[in-house]
Amino acid sequence: MWHKVSPISFRIPYIKNWYSTWYSDKKSYKSDLSVDLKVRGILKKELKWIPVWDIIVSKETDNLRVTIFTAKTSLILGKTGENLDRIISMLSRKTGMNVKIDVKEIKKPDLNAKIVGFEVSSQIEQRMPYKRAIKMAISKSMEKGAKWIKIKVWGRLNGAEIARKETFREGNVPTQTIRSDIDYCTVRAETVYGTLGLKVWIYKWDVYKK
Repeated sequence: MWHKVSPISFRIPYIKNWYSTWYSDKKSYKSDLSVDLKVRGILKKELKWIPVWDIIVSKETDNLRVTIFTAKTSLILGKTGENLDRIISMLSRKTGMNVKIDVKEIKKPDLNAKIVGFEVSSQIEQRMPYKRAIKMAISKSMEKGAKWIKIKVWGRLNGAEIARKETFREGNVPTQTIRSDIDYCTVRAETVYGTLGLKVWIYKWDVYKK
């Protein structure tokens, strides 16, 4: 039987880091975890149509700092920052803490698995053929410097009655090598025929540490 491990959790703490950087004791762990999950749930709902890579949450006493990595910072900030102020006030009201949000731009979005998966799923939802959308995403990532990319899609492809699975890949990757920086994500595409599942692996480069 196969034992499947997430490429990201497999590389913690060697070349990857946790997405939550707060620490709490046994008494306050439950409340701190509920606040963390609440913040992520609100941001996921508010930024549903924006390509977001990751959300890093750090906590110090009554202060909560949230860092959002995205490919399009202008969509989160708004024209004069009014959209960001609205999100900050909402989070402060629902968590009862002082919330600060930092929005950082990703320089190479085509090498980010979540953003690539977001673009492919949105194109499939707009009724673009799934093969064309996936092959376009693979060619863009390889042009930007990716060493290897694999995208797996499954479900009722093209409205077929029987669900099936297809895999598209280009290049080779040492999946068992911890120093190889592999980005991974799972995405859903809601189509007329039902839900399609997507998995994206992108091997970017090797990370060497002393």
